[in-house]
Amino acid sequence: MPVFTRFHQSSRPGDGMSGAGPEPERDADTATAAEEAERPGADAGTRLARLRGRRTRHPRAARTLRLTTTALAAVLVLGALLLPNTLPALKAVSFARIPAEAVLGAVVVLALPRRPRLAAAVLYGLGLTALTTVNLLDMGFNEYLGRGFNAALDWDLLPDAQAYVRDTLGGGVATAAAVGAVVLVLLVAAVMVAAAVRLANVLARHRVRATKGALIAGTVWVTCSALGLTLSGGPIASERGAGALKVHAQRTVESLRDEAAFVKQSKADTFGNTPPGELLPDLRGKDVIFTFIESYGRSAIEDPVMAPGVDRTLDTSTRALEKAGFAARSGWLTSATYGGSSWLGHSTTMSGLWIDNQRRYRTVSAGDHLTLTKAFQKTGAWDTVGVMPGVQKGWPEEKWYGLDKLYDAFDLGYEGPKFSWSTMPDQYALEAFQRQVHGKKRDKPLMSFVILTSSHQPWAPIPRLVGWDELGDGSVFDAIEKAGNKASDVITDTTKSRREYGRSIQYSVTSLTQWLQRYGTDDTVLVFLGDHQPIARVSGNGASRDVPVSIVAKDPKVLDKVADWNWTEGLKPDRDAPVWKMSAFRDRFLKAFGSTPHPSTG
Repeated sequence: MPVFTRFHQSSRPGDGMSGAGPEPERDADTATAAEEAERPGADAGTRLARLRGRRTRHPRAARTLRLTTTALAAVLVLGALLLPNTLPALKAVSFARIPAEAVLGAVVVLALPRRPRLAAAVLYGLGLTALTTVNLLDMGFNEYLGRGFNAALDWDLLPDAQAYVRDTLGGGVATAAAVGAVVLVLLVAAVMVAAAVRLANVLARHRVRATKGALIAGTVWVTCSALGLTLSGGPIASERGAGALKVHAQRTVESLRDEAAFVKQSKADTFGNTPPGELLPDLRGKDVIFTFIESYGRSAIEDPVMAPGVDRTLDTSTRALEKAGFAARSGWLTSATYGGSSWLGHSTTMSGLWIDNQRRYRTVSAGDHLTLTKAFQKTGAWDTVGVMPGVQKGWPEEKWYGLDKLYDAFDLGYEGPKFSWSTMPDQYALEAFQRQVHGKKRDKPLMSFVILTSSHQPWAPIPRLVGWDELGDGSVFDAIEKAGNKASDVITDTTKSRREYGRSIQYSVTSLTQWLQRYGTDDTVLVFLGDHQPIARVSGNGASRDVPVSIVAKDPKVLDKVADWNWTEGLKPDRDAPVWKMSAFRDRFLKAFGSTPHPSTG
């Protein structure tokens, strides 16, 4: 609400004026005190005497306090109305606007008597609290997930965020952050309500000039809006507050409609009725491994800060694999998620459905839509396993993915230290996979679903490679973890985050390709890809959602099957290599290796 000072009141009944002429102006504090004194049972004379006594003894201090309080209230209200919802937009010029909500608020309080005015001011303050909260949530979600907060979908992610903070910075910090968030919301509510009430009282006690001021502000707003006047790329006549709440309301409604449509979509499946014998016939006898590398995004390969080291690793690994008899083809997939929520990328790739929010994930994982991994299980020709060192609790999606056996963080025999969020280094997880699963004799070939976690933010501390024969139970990493960077030193520093992110990708890719050189056979087929780009602070604002994907095999017939994909030779896709939506991969892979579509409609 705009604030107008030094107003005179008109001489009309009910405004504290006599018919003889205007009464000397009273400030809002004095007026409020007078209103309180008029209540039944109040000692009006005593209260007014105290107030006037203080004002008389310290007139300058009292005036300064009044003006400062009113100005601060105005700054808070206007700031909340004009607050952007992204960090890059958080600039001083963003607040050099005329908010329509302030003008309308002033008009409303000027038209209301005291008690309704007080109620309206309280509601206005609570509305500002809601607006500030969703804007702050938008900032966080845009920074970490590349999208705004969705009130219909994202509350379930808040416990995951707390778990991430706990695993990264410790339980004490996580608890303090959770408590601090609640206290912050309550504090914002108290401050915004107090500011709105303060300004409402000031406007009401200076009704004549306040009305003129509101009329002038409204006229200026309408003029600027009609002429489309802008300042630094933004409209001077702002509807930022109402527009933000409208966007969130529309987002919620659209999400609810999307859920109903997605339920129908998930029941239709191009390969839903394909007989087991017609699934993946051209891969029979092969050990197929699908591996996701955490946060392995396009920026790792093309960003000028991170790319030199990562590209050297990809080139070196390509040559090493070629020496071991392997060949590779690489392209790009556009991920359904960004910055986090890796499971959305995993499920999109495996299901062939675009799963870009938690509600879609819950819907599809509770159904029987055919995943790529489950297609292998359905044939009966493969044993299927999952290796997921990041899973530390029950994981019912195991059935949906079609995994005969799941090896989580507690099944791999690791006795070494955690590396921030990551429960164990990728090198150890791969060696445990070899020892407990891949290296054992079996009657059927193996299909494996492996999720590597060492490149998960905050990228500190990062493991380093040790001799494969030295891994043991993982205790060898104790000294490496202690000597590494602290998460708290990296997570708040953009330059360090970008550098350490690049190093983590180099570590993960090297671990995987060395494992393949060491343990791969003529029948090994490795598909590895990223789940999403790293957060915007690392990948950059406006970065694409593309991630690299590679297929590696010794048998040339395997790569011949995907020759028409026109992917780049080697582990590093060219800039102009084909880009597909991540949801397109399942069907393309199934068709490439001989699967026959038999649609189901649900």
